[in-house]
Amino acid sequence: MLSVGMKAPEFLLKDSHGQEVRLSDYLGNKVVLYFYPKDNTPGCTTQACAFRDAYDGFRKKDVVVIGVSKDSEKSHANFVKKYDLNFILLSDPELQAIQAYDVWKEKKLYGKISMGVVRSTYIIDEQGMIEKVFEKAKPDTNAQEILDYLN
Repeated sequence: MLSVGMKAPEFLLKDSHGQEVRLSDYLGNKVVLYFYPKDNTPGCTTQACAFRDAYDGFRKKDVVVIGVSKDSEKSHANFVKKYDLNFILLSDPELQAIQAYDVWKEKKLYGKISMGVVRSTYIIDEQGMIEKVFEKAKPDTNAQEILDYLN
């Protein structure tokens, strides 16, 4: 994991509409950058819906919410539509940001070892520096935990 006080790595990824998004597009705003394993899975859906439901709280604080997974733009578009998501989802099939933010890790499930995204969230300050790290974020409490931190 990256540490508090480090410069947040720049990235250029496409959103669910195929538009290019750079982290530096949001200099001057705080950014909640959360990484998750896969669209339409129970935990990821819970987390995305929690961010959706808490979104007004982030907007009032001028905070940009961005979710990143290795799913395709089309998968993100379907996920956004199905759950009426109101924040940015970025597609990272080449693992550009996922590896830069050190969230591509070995995972164990039922004794089987594989590589995958470890659910993690970074708060990036207005100058592009990492302000807070939530390692192994919990899908159902992550959004509220971040709002509580920002208050």
